[in-house]
Amino acid sequence: MDTSQKLNQIPSATNIIALCRLNRPTGIWLLLAPCLWSLSLANDGFPSIWYILLFTIGSVLMRSAGCVYNDIVDRNLDKYVERTKSRPLACADVSVIQAWGIIALLSLTSCIILLQFPTTTIALGIGALALVATYPWMKRITYWPQAFLGLTFNWGALMGWSAVKNQIEPPALWLYAAGITWTLIYDTIYAHQDKQDDILVGIKSTALKLGPRTKPFIFCCATTMIICLGIAVWDAGIGINRYVVPGFLFIAAHLFWQCWTVDLYDPEDCLAKFKANQWLGLLILVIILIGRY
Repeated sequence: MDTSQKLNQIPSATNIIALCRLNRPTGIWLLLAPCLWSLSLANDGFPSIWYILLFTIGSVLMRSAGCVYNDIVDRNLDKYVERTKSRPLACADVSVIQAWGIIALLSLTSCIILLQFPTTTIALGIGALALVATYPWMKRITYWPQAFLGLTFNWGALMGWSAVKNQIEPPALWLYAAGITWTLIYDTIYAHQDKQDDILVGIKSTALKLGPRTKPFIFCCATTMIICLGIAVWDAGIGINRYVVPGFLFIAAHLFWQCWTVDLYDPEDCLAKFKANQWLGLLILVIILIGRY
């Protein structure tokens, strides 16, 4: 079947799943985790199940929309990168018009979800669109697109807090900072998978910027993340106790294990360490819940 025939067909479920990265759920959890951290930290009791459900659905929808938009922007670059050349837009299994239609549907549903929250959260949700729209272009402009991803992916730390308090307070900002440094760790590791292809097509990343200095950098990010997370937890009213201290030791151990053992010249190991962060996100959530309740 030639390209024109493929693009005249309705995209298959397989192509839609691949386009939205629903077959790769790690990214959904990395987007959802800061929302749940903040939601749990802001509550005096157990977080609202309704809000947990809304944030979960919203994270699936917005991560999917972000992936589709990213693929639209990168479709002419993805075909030259080994890891991305089989994406539906890169190999013309889905048309750009069809992809925009999928974004419209995802965005409309996300809007319905967003309207269930307080006004501050709604305003923050609208503000996040600027970050989502900007991020895919950053890899063409700066060697620090991972920093912009951190700003985008951890916006939920602000939204989760505002959903409970209807305002932004210092613990949410510290949690946001912790999330940004976390993203710098896992996405810099992730970027090392593609560094040879990125050089060929002119894509910038922290992996290329830092090169052999990557490990000292991610160690510094890990230390900063632990400090910011500790301040957020303390400022939210969770004191030092027999549950929180061991929990933070586990967080530190997991972070430093990643930084120390990752083989930046082995794409498979980089991917494995990237995926390990979904467990770190869950660990942080459990520690916040135990420390609070």
